[in-house]
Parts: sequence; structure tokens; C-alpha cells
Amino acid sequence: MNDLTPDRDDRTAKLKGIGCARKRVEDARFTQGKGNYVDDIKMPGMLFGDFVRSPYAHARVKSIDTSAAMALDGVVAVLTAKDLEPLGLHWMPTLAGDKQMVLADGKVLFQGQEVAFVVARDRYVAADAVELVDVEYEELPVITDPFEALNSDTVLREDLAPGADGAHGPRRHPNHIFLWEQGDKSTTEEVIASADVVAEEMIYYHRTHPCPLETCGCVASMDKVNGKLTLYGTFQAPHVVRTVASLLSGIDEHNIRVVSPDIGGGFGNKVGVYPGYVCSIVATIVTGLPVKWVEDRMENLMATAFARDYWMKGKIAATKEGKITGLWCHVTADHGAFDACADPTKFPAGFFHICTGSYDIPVAYVGVDGVYTNKAPGGVAYRCSFRVTEAAYFIERMIEILAIELGMDAAELRRINFIRADQFPYHSALGWEYDSGDYHTAWDKALEAVDYAGLRAEQAERIEAFKRGETRKLIGIGLTHFTEIVGAGPVKNCDILGMGMFDSCEIRIHPTGSAIARLGTISQGQGHATTFAQILATEIGIPADKITVEEGDTDTAPYGLGTYGSRSTPVAGAATALAGRKIRAKAQMIAAYLLEVHDDDVEFDIDRFAVKGAPERFKTMAEIAYAAYHQAIPGVEPGLEAVSYYDPPNMTYPFGAYICVMEIDVDTGETQIRQFYALDDCGTRINPMVIEGQVHGGLTEALAIAMGQEIAYDEMGNVKTGTLMDFFIPTAWETPHYTTDHTETPSPHHPIGAKGVGESPNVGGVPAFSNAVHDALRPFGLRQSHMPHDHWRIWRAAHDLGLHG
Repeated sequence: MNDLTPDRDDRTAKLKGIGCARKRVEDARFTQGKGNYVDDIKMPGMLFGDFVRSPYAHARVKSIDTSAAMALDGVVAVLTAKDLEPLGLHWMPTLAGDKQMVLADGKVLFQGQEVAFVVARDRYVAADAVELVDVEYEELPVITDPFEALNSDTVLREDLAPGADGAHGPRRHPNHIFLWEQGDKSTTEEVIASADVVAEEMIYYHRTHPCPLETCGCVASMDKVNGKLTLYGTFQAPHVVRTVASLLSGIDEHNIRVVSPDIGGGFGNKVGVYPGYVCSIVATIVTGLPVKWVEDRMENLMATAFARDYWMKGKIAATKEGKITGLWCHVTADHGAFDACADPTKFPAGFFHICTGSYDIPVAYVGVDGVYTNKAPGGVAYRCSFRVTEAAYFIERMIEILAIELGMDAAELRRINFIRADQFPYHSALGWEYDSGDYHTAWDKALEAVDYAGLRAEQAERIEAFKRGETRKLIGIGLTHFTEIVGAGPVKNCDILGMGMFDSCEIRIHPTGSAIARLGTISQGQGHATTFAQILATEIGIPADKITVEEGDTDTAPYGLGTYGSRSTPVAGAATALAGRKIRAKAQMIAAYLLEVHDDDVEFDIDRFAVKGAPERFKTMAEIAYAAYHQAIPGVEPGLEAVSYYDPPNMTYPFGAYICVMEIDVDTGETQIRQFYALDDCGTRINPMVIEGQVHGGLTEALAIAMGQEIAYDEMGNVKTGTLMDFFIPTAWETPHYTTDHTETPSPHHPIGAKGVGESPNVGGVPAFSNAVHDALRPFGLRQSHMPHDHWRIWRAAHDLGLHG
């Protein structure tokens, strides 16, 4: 150890860069009630909007009488589709290439659909006026089953020409949206037909909802003097919203400012464009006054974008020894009334073709049929990347089903089929190139951590005790090894409405050695202000505490595609690192001039540039920043700024090994999570404390989805779980203790090797919880039970297996 080592350690610690468990800088204002959310925004003369919503799931709108509402003191306007039609705004494009009613045009297609927009001087007056709008409906047959929709004579989307192609090719039925296929179908079917063992199952991933803490809302304000529209809102992709607003309104994009203030959770729910945004914009243009629209919780659950609702028919083939030889999958995807999924144009079913998971499967095929039904539209990536959660659930359930067919331990079945470390970069049968991974090491570490052999022995003993009548509780061991695909994405593969999914960072170093970084992303609780500053601290040698991170204002931030699909660190984080390196390259030239040596004779050392071989001669980044603004340096422009737009060469592929140990009371259906072990590999770890918080949050959402969270409909299309009395949100009482762990295999193409982690616990957690339920009841004959596994469904499964009494 040389004499400079203590100094270097001290300087590294002061930076609080990559790898430091730095406390979140955002939390100070949030915990003190100083956040600034959409509903906190108040403007002089501001009006309030509220929707008249349909009580029916499918009905013709015979008439709308707004006279009584307009007569109410304080009501300014009541907009209907007829008012929007002359402006061409009664329909709007969706992010999936479909079109969607802004306000009901002729008929309604789901319960809670927007029929009229009331604008009043007080939000309570607006709510009262909603009740006074008289709408006459003629009920129509309701279809909430996608299989029925494909065989019904009832046409849901009468606006679409019969037999016309959709955005993604031919439609075989008026209620059909698309058929999307990947892989080698004929070869896969041949392999399955000749296989030693084939496991076949229908797996349903139920409809659920992101249900963020803050519902969706906006404030639109048109300044008619300068022709500028300002739109504040709960937007996960502000620049995309600006572009869409320009296309819809005809206002030049440079005259639109979109601002995302603090956002109370997003989870995919706030990616799309909703009728409330469009109606608020129209209302402010017409009235010249600011208009605020904020939905309530029931509206959020009933009408804004849902998640999942995939019926997945699978076949998996293997040798007698358990080596997988092929995978076949057909999905019937319920998209609701409109195809409003926020998926890349090229992938109408998102990244579902990651469904080969962590396994070396030589041949595979997947086909997805999108279907219209009388449900709310959406299909958002609820804390996952474009249907990756459904894909991970599918393969992890199919592995369990195959283990039953083979009579093999599910942990060993996974092990013998993992992609080996020496196979990376690995090309999957469905077209993806996995960047890096060491699945066997992670799996072994996980099994050892929970004493897997001991758990299986205990489980066997518990079964015998149950048969003897000594206990009514069974033990389930839920295994999952998942591989996610995040970081959308390479422009060659991914776009939203034609806009490539790159991202951006602009950095300005101030003369006194502090900095500001502006990004095209927007945080909804991920801790961007903390972690992006840490990336920059390591890259440019300025302490993270002296770096401010700004997002969410299209007037100041460079164009970016926003935050969803775990793309912040893989894409915007890379842009941040590369912008920092541009800063560092210029700083090197300045330092060399100040030290009177050639550029190549200085090297970067944590927070300074020092002369090679003479580390006592150096210039700190603070000194370099000052010189950049106050000293004429030949051949170098003044200032120290940089901008980077990053188009990744590939996605990143974080993975994890999760194990859930659950006890189930067969007489009540009640469950207790005795242990949950979560090992994640997200590549380079920027902030271990933030990672742990992300994992805890994602696992709790996974618990909710697997064990009770559901948007359910009755046969009339009524939403049965439209309040938080019915829609399961775990509290501290239901949330178990989580044990977190990690391995680290950096992404070889990412500038700092990071892969992303925020969605991984949701992707891996759901099958772990679900597999635990199945594993507990499997010895008594349970093969497949649909989620969510609430107490009633578990009790019913135990009853059907003859386990009661």
C-alpha cells in the first residue's frame, strides 16, 4: 500500500459515487410534505373538469341532454363528442396504432367510459353537474370473455371497416386486433410431436391494475397572448405527451410546454394519453382559463390502463432426463375496448417472446392474438417491460408443470436447463441476444441460503403429519429463476409512435465546481436525483452532493422517451455516463494546459487530473471548472458543458433467483409467508440501499398481484373490484420480511455495466408466490390454479382436492 491510498479512499468516500449507499436526497422534502404534485398546482381563475361516465359496458348513446347541468351556477361548459368532432378530437390515436374515443361517439364500450366533460369554477360544482347530465342509453350485448369475442356475432368496434386490416396486419374477426408471431412454428411443432415428454397447460395471468398512490391528472393552461400551451400532468414520458399534444391540437410543438412535477407512483399507469388530458386542453383553449382534471380512485381503477389479462396456452417438450427440447405458446390477449397498450410499434405483444426465460431452449414458437372486449383498454407494463412479467410467469409455471410430468425436482430441472455462463452473449430461439449472466452461481447461492434440502425434508415431514391429522398447515416452496429484458431500447427495434426509444442527458458544470444534469426521464419514486448524481460523481469527479438532477420539464430537459420498462438506468444512465465522459475529455485538455504538459501526460484520478508519474502535481475538477470559465485556453471553447443522446446497441438482461416459503391452512385458505429470499443480478450496483428499497417495493406489489389483486368483471361488464375495499393493497400487516442478496455480472455493452432492477422483483416475485401455493398442494394432486390466490380460491382448491375434514 502506498502513501496515497488513505487519501484516495477519503476522496472516493467524499464523492459518494457508484457503489455508495447514499441516502435519497428526495426524501427530505417528501417526508416533510414539501412535494409538488399536480393537485397542488393552483392558478388564478382555474376551472375544474369532471367526467360523466357510462354505467353500462356496452350501449348505444341515444341522446345527451346537458341543459340542466349548464343551468347550474358555476358551470362553464359541458363537452360531448359532437363538440369535439369539428376539431377532429372526438377520437385520438393510441400508442399501439389503434384509435380511441375521447368522448363516447355513438356508443360506449366499457363501464366507466367517458361520455361528457363538465367544466366548472369549483370541483364540487363540477361533480354536482355530472349528476345532472341526462344520458339515454340502449343496452347492447356485453362480451367480457376474449374467447367468446372471437366467436360472437356482436361487433364491438363498429368504427372499423369489416375485413379491414389492423395496425399489425390482417384481422380474422371483427373483434380480432392482430396475430403476432415469433419463432419457428413448424419445427417447434415437429419437436413437440416427437418428444419423450410433453407438458401442456393453460395458464391465466389475470387482469390487474398498477393503482399508483396518486391517480392520473393534469392542469392545462393556454396563454392566448403568446400562443403557448402549458400542460402539467402525471406523465411518465413528458416529451412524448408533448409530441402527441401537438399532433392532436395542431399547436406547434415549440409552443407547448409539458411539465411532470412530483409523481406519486407510476408503474406504467401514467405512460399513455387519457381523455382527461385532451378534454382539459380543449377546455383551456376554448375558455382561455387553466383547467384542472384529477380522477378519483374509482375512476382510476375502472377506466385508466389495466395490466395483464393474458390467457397463455403452453406446451413444453423434454427428454426423459429433463433436457428441454422445445417450447410452444399461444396467447389470447384481452385488450379491452381499444388497443391502447404502450408497446413498441414492432412488438404489439411487447417483449413477451422473452418467454424462454433463463433456459437454453433450442427451438420455440409464440403467437399472440389480440382481442377486443367490453373492458377498459390499456395493457400497460405494470412494473415490468412490455409483458415481460406475463412471459416470466408463463415459463416458470411451465417448468413446474414439466417437473410434475417428469417426476423431477423443480430446482434440478431448472439447473440442467440453464443457459451456461460460457454461452453468453446468448441468442435465444425467439430472437433476443442476452448480454451476460451466471445463472448457475446465482441458483446455487440461493438454494444454499435457504437450505433447500432441509426445506424439502421439512415439507415431507409436514405432509406425513398432515395425513396423520397432527396439523392442518402445509408448506409450499416457490421457486423462480427469471431473466428480464429491459432498457428499451435500440432505435432499430423500439419506437413509440415512430419516435425512437433513445434517451438523453445534458450536463452543465458551474464555475465554482457544482453541476446540474437534466435528463429526458422522470422519476416516480425510483430515486433518480440520488442515483444519477452518483453516476456523474464517479464519471466527472464532482461530489454527488454538489450535483443537481432535473427532469420532467420539456422546456429545459433534452428530448427523451421517459421512465418505464426499467429503462432509466440502462438508457438514461448510459447517456449520463457518456455525457460525463465528454465533460471529462474536455477537462483533461484544460488540466494539461494548466499543468503545462501534453494531454496524454495527465490521467484522471477520482476527483482530479494528475501528471502521470508525478501525482503530487494535479488540478482538481473544481479548479478545472473555474478555469474553463475564467481563463483563456488556446484551442478550447470556454465553459464546461455536454449533452449526450444514447441509443443502446442492445437491451440489458437482469436476472434473479427467488425462493418463497409459504404455509397454507387448508381449512381457511389463509397463507403465511415464512421466508422470502430474493437474489438479484442487476449488473453494476449504483446504490445498494436504493436497490434494496426497489426490491422490497416490487416484491410487495408481486405479493398483491399473486395473492389477491384483481380487476374482476361480472357477466354484465360491471367492475366488481373498483374500490380499495375490494382491490387488494397490502399493508404492513400483510407484507412479509424479505431477505435480499445479489450476484453481479455487468452488462458488457453498457458504459457502466448497469442493467436495471426496479421491475425485477415484480417480474420474479409473482411466480415465486404462485409457485409456493401450487407446491404446497401439488402432493395432493393440484396441477394448475389460476391467480390471484386469495383465501377463498385456496380454500376452494383444498376443498376440491378433498383436504377438508
